[in-house]
Amino acid sequence: MNGPTAEGRKRGAAKRAGNGPAAEGRKLSRSFGRLAFLGTLLVIAGVVGLIYTGVATLTSMLLFGWLLLIGGLVALAHAIESRGTNYFWLGVVVAALNLAAGVVVIRHPEGTAEALTMFAALLFLTGGVFRLVGSVVVRGPQMGWTLLQGAFGLLLGLLVLFDWPHSSLYVLGVFFSLALLFDGLGLIAIGIGGRRIVSMVSDRLDDRGGDRLGGREAGRGAGRGAERLDAPAPATDSPPKAPGDGQK
Repeated sequence: MNGPTAEGRKRGAAKRAGNGPAAEGRKLSRSFGRLAFLGTLLVIAGVVGLIYTGVATLTSMLLFGWLLLIGGLVALAHAIESRGTNYFWLGVVVAALNLAAGVVVIRHPEGTAEALTMFAALLFLTGGVFRLVGSVVVRGPQMGWTLLQGAFGLLLGLLVLFDWPHSSLYVLGVFFSLALLFDGLGLIAIGIGGRRIVSMVSDRLDDRGGDRLGGREAGRGAGRGAERLDAPAPATDSPPKAPGDGQK
């Protein structure tokens, strides 16, 4: 009975590879594809937010309020689980503050945006002043960049503060949209780069598998040729003739 042919062995190797690194590579490639798709959605949301900054500001405030509510509920559940310990009342106070802040933010998103915009302007001002003063006093190797950053922060804080409270309608929305945009671009880069790396590794594995299969076939062929060469000559019934038997 003839053994398996080369085509059958290739099919068997392909089936075994379907449960090994190749399958894992396909799973990783799909995962990186989902990351790239999510990044695309975030980029679209960021671009839309940069166009409609007022809507983005209100959306960010509502999301912030719901996050505070969810965080307060989670903190309250942890506090209930840890009752009887010294941290029970601290957990209850933190949960109550989160819940109260979440309710206020959801009910008054415009006022919350104004307060947070004022806070952001003060942060820009203080950060810019500290960078300017620190760069002049220290005079380090990066003095030029530090001066530039300090001047930019100071200018941005003054612009936001002079246009307040009208600046609260677009400042937070712009920051929120830029964060979505850059996060989306990062996810797209990770997804595309990951798919390329997985594809390169899969191709390398396929090439090595093909080389191994070809080496096995060549080794088997060489073994069969050696067996044929080492096989004894077929025996004959007639005895060997003497040198002078054919002469008269």
